[in-house]
Amino acid sequence: MLNKRSVQQIAITMAAGLLLGSAWGDTLYADKQAPALVDSEEPIRPLPESTALNPQKVALGARLFRDPRLSRDNTISCQSCHDLDSNGADNRPRSVGINGHEGAVNTPTVFNSRFNFRQFWDGRAESLEEQIDEPIANPDEMGSSWVEVTAKLRKVPDYVRAFASLYPAGLTPESIKDAIATFERSLVVPAPFDRFLSGEPDAISAEAKKGYRLFKSYGCIACHQGMNVGGNMFQNFALFGDYFEERGGVKQADLGRYNVTGREIDRHRFKVPSLRNVAVTAPYLHDGSIETLEEAIRVMGRYQLGTALPVEDVGDIVAFLESLTGSYKRPVQ
Repeated sequence: MLNKRSVQQIAITMAAGLLLGSAWGDTLYADKQAPALVDSEEPIRPLPESTALNPQKVALGARLFRDPRLSRDNTISCQSCHDLDSNGADNRPRSVGINGHEGAVNTPTVFNSRFNFRQFWDGRAESLEEQIDEPIANPDEMGSSWVEVTAKLRKVPDYVRAFASLYPAGLTPESIKDAIATFERSLVVPAPFDRFLSGEPDAISAEAKKGYRLFKSYGCIACHQGMNVGGNMFQNFALFGDYFEERGGVKQADLGRYNVTGREIDRHRFKVPSLRNVAVTAPYLHDGSIETLEEAIRVMGRYQLGTALPVEDVGDIVAFLESLTGSYKRPVQ
């Protein structure tokens, strides 16, 4: 009979096996502008140093990203929940939209989101453009519609001129989404760990290097790999124990991918989140229930790996995850 550790290792091996031979899962990315794999056997790939995007569309998208007129009452912008001046998120368990309405899940960072193979925790959007539709219409977020949004923006001469110069059809819902998504694709935030992968051994600390080795040896790497250190596969939560029964109060959002497919196999299955900038995007998990990174590592060790991680190992893994923190440099306008 297999013991818990044996089952754990089988699960890790199967997950890793599905990814090996495909650049550790990066061929699953919806964004096809990913750089070629570096000459390395490492399961994590460095972010690109630059992106080929239309700078005028990026600038227009940046303006729209910060414009509260996208919401029904002109109070909520994309920036409200994805703060570009901090971590691309908002450090709330769940974001707050118009009229003080609270969302259903924790808001992920928008930084490096172009490298996720799907958007949202349940992966219901296949692209950044498709993702934009939901917050616009969601009554708990912006509570508006494309008819309302386009009518507002067409009253702004600068917008009308900018869209006319960049898009043959001018200012339309499709062009608005394209501009915002183009801007979001510019939000690539490299970290010290990328320099380490690219040949700078002193770019990260000795503790971070040890933490990376532990991260791989424990099997975390089976789900968190590729350029975004995650974001390229679905996985069930939890593989060991019943997190939801123990937490209590199961909600619709806790069903994860099941809400999209209706398949029992997808119950409590979520898109594996990227771990880039994870050290500065607390709280954690889809429900925003975990307040510290140390606690999040212990919870994942228990429910995903079936093991209790030693305190020293948790500290070293924290050091590794901190090396994944990058700083956004706002472009000169």
